[in-house]
Order: sequence, then structure tokens, then C-alpha cells
Amino acid sequence: LYYLRYKIEGEDGYAVVATTRPETIMGDTAMCINPNDPKNRHLKGKKVIVPLVNRMIPVIEDEYVDIEFGTGCLKVTPAHDVNDYMLGEKHNLPGIDIFNDNGTLSEAAGLYVGKDRFEVRKQIEKDLLAAGLLEKAEAYTNKVGYSERTNVVIEPKLSMQWFLKMEHLAQIALEPVMKDDIHFYPVKYKNTYRHWMETIKDWCISRQLWWGHRIPAWYLPEGGYVVAATEAEALKSAKAKTGNNNLTLADIRQDEDCLDTWFSSWLWPISLFNGINDPGNEELKYYYPTTDLVTGPDIIFFW
Repeated sequence: LYYLRYKIEGEDGYAVVATTRPETIMGDTAMCINPNDPKNRHLKGKKVIVPLVNRMIPVIEDEYVDIEFGTGCLKVTPAHDVNDYMLGEKHNLPGIDIFNDNGTLSEAAGLYVGKDRFEVRKQIEKDLLAAGLLEKAEAYTNKVGYSERTNVVIEPKLSMQWFLKMEHLAQIALEPVMKDDIHFYPVKYKNTYRHWMETIKDWCISRQLWWGHRIPAWYLPEGGYVVAATEAEALKSAKAKTGNNNLTLADIRQDEDCLDTWFSSWLWPISLFNGINDPGNEELKYYYPTTDLVTGPDIIFFW
């Protein structure tokens, strides 16, 4: 656990932040304190300077901050931490993505560009110490996520994804349950389902995989995109949208991401009973839609 000194603007003193990831300070856009924390009351309304980076950032207040952890001061890096991202959304903070997809530091970092994140962690400790901005470093047991496929440390970072707006769909799905047209057994899961649907967030439907149903969107040469069921339809739409009848398939690029596997799952009964080629066949009409579904309680709302 690294204790870093952030100089308080216009003062001789420092605010100290404890972090396990000092290499992310280049992405800091705020410092956060708990408004109920007496020991950091002097920081309210102040600004601090990110060590080494020399960027001025505001001190914000939020009860999310754990008063008992470290010094009670939290560095906020919206582009590289889920909780920091939510703080950033709440307090309108910018996000600075300092990592390339290969785990090296990007141009946006400004420092250590092109170097591996863990090499930077070693180097930045030395540089902070030399600058008098590292108060101390101590052993700390922390939960770290690893990729199950590559066994490397997962690095949270901003990325472009596709989302499905869920509010209207949730209302449609909730109504038959609340009217008891659909029943849950045990009954207690009705409330679980209701809570999920009433607090639902938009669904990230894109996955960075090489198998599955590919996102049916094609990007245009000058920006923008079209959505279509086939390449031919995509090209036709692209010509119409750009006004360029000379476009070819080589000029447009399909999104490389795949749809969430649930898009494949719902096709299973239709495919099993040949519902695409023969939508009116007797087996499909008999078995689908089903009257009973046996499922684990953790996925009842996904169905």
C-alpha cells in the first residue's frame, strides 16, 4: 500500500492518499473525502496537485469514502476503477484513459508512455521517493482479479461498448408477473424478479470474443455507422446515409464484437424445432412458448 503526497494548492502542506496502484495517478481527476470525516475537514473546497504529473484537481466530498481506510483521502481515477467511475459520473468528473489495450501506458498518461504497467509501478515508486512525494509503502493483502483464460491481472479501463436500453423492456417483462399470469415457485422469487426489473440498468450487450453472433453494425469511412441484418443491406444503408453510391463493402467495416451469449440462448428452442425454416410446424407450436421453466434463482431475470 503506497502513501502518496498530494500538495495542497497555495499551502505548504500535503494531503496523503493510500493506493495499491500508484501507476494510475496519471489518470486522477479528483481527490475525494467523506464530508463526515473530521480529520480531513481542512481539505473541503481545496485543490491538490497530482504528484509528478503536476495537474491541479479538486477535492470533492462523498459519503462513499471509507473514513477508516488509509488516510480517508481517496484518489479518483474514473477511467480505471469501477467505483471511481461511478463517483466520476455523480460528480461530473472527466476520465483519462492512460492504458493501451496491451497494458502499456498511452500518450494520454503523459509520463512513462509505452512502458508496461507493472514496470511503471516499480519505476514510479522510485521517482515518487526521489521527489519526496512517497510517504511510505507497506505490505497489504488485497483482492486482485485475474483473467481465467490468460492468468494476467485484469485492468479496468474505459472502452466503447453497445448497450440495450432496458427501461421499456423491463416494464413489458414485469407486467405479466405482477398480474400473476406468470408464477414463481417458491413465491419469494417474485419479489426478487420485481426488484431487478424496477432497478434495472441498460444492458451492455457487446463482448470482445471471436465466437458468437457478431454485432450487426458497420462503420462508415467518415464516421458514423449503420445497422443491418446482412452485408448487402448494410452497404445499401451506407450508400443512402453517406450519399456516396460508389461505396463498396471494402469501404465499410463491421464491428468485431459479438453479442452477449443470451442472444444465442433464446434462439435454442426455435433452432431445435426448425422454427426459422418452418415457423408454423406442429412441434414448435406445441412446445414453444413453454409453460414451465426450471432455472437457477441467479438467472431468473435474464430469461
